[in-house]
Amino acid sequence: MVVFLHEGLGCLALWKDFPRQLAHAAGCNALVYSRFGHGTSAPLLEPRAPDFMHDEALIVLPSLLDQLDVQQPVLFGHSDGASIALIHAASAARAVRGAVLLAPHVMVEDVCVQSIAAARQTYATTDWRERLGRYHADPDGAFRGWCDIWLDPRFRQWNIEELVARIRCPLLAIQGYDDEYGTMEQIERIARLLPDTELLKLQDCRHSPHRDQPAAVIAAATRFIDRIRS
Repeated sequence: MVVFLHEGLGCLALWKDFPRQLAHAAGCNALVYSRFGHGTSAPLLEPRAPDFMHDEALIVLPSLLDQLDVQQPVLFGHSDGASIALIHAASAARAVRGAVLLAPHVMVEDVCVQSIAAARQTYATTDWRERLGRYHADPDGAFRGWCDIWLDPRFRQWNIEELVARIRCPLLAIQGYDDEYGTMEQIERIARLLPDTELLKLQDCRHSPHRDQPAAVIAAATRFIDRIRS
């Protein structure tokens, strides 16, 4: 079972047809869901705290997997979802077969903060709210839940490298050279901490490799999944 964990502004619908394509190529089942505050899931009841990804990885995701009796999943995370996958694999006290990480964050970089600050201005001055409203029941809540915590000064110290070093399953980490929210240092740090990490660095690719280079991502992920289940 491949469990898809979306980005900070993502939801089930924004994956579009990608999970089906990957599941078909890899010959496996897929689980896709929207986190609280995203898509049509229940709204957030309070502002996010700096440890919100830990809550998602260690409370929400384990509960979901238990309810659905999902054993030894392959986690497929994008951006915040990739960081949640790393935290879960390191700390959830349950078996994870492997993880595919698209544009993961293990620490906060200046380029990310600058891009999110620019996104806040774009959201206030363009039709971005209307476009997000096609996918999120509460677009303002979804946007603020992502933007506000990443721009919170308390979040600048967020770092999960110590956790990554505890992971015992194989990883495939994918990053685009043109990613506006992170540099290659993110996945290179993961590889230095965990030797069983495959890296895929993509040209002509920004923060969403599964949208910018879907064929390359599906091919690499399929090879990876074949390897770890054999």
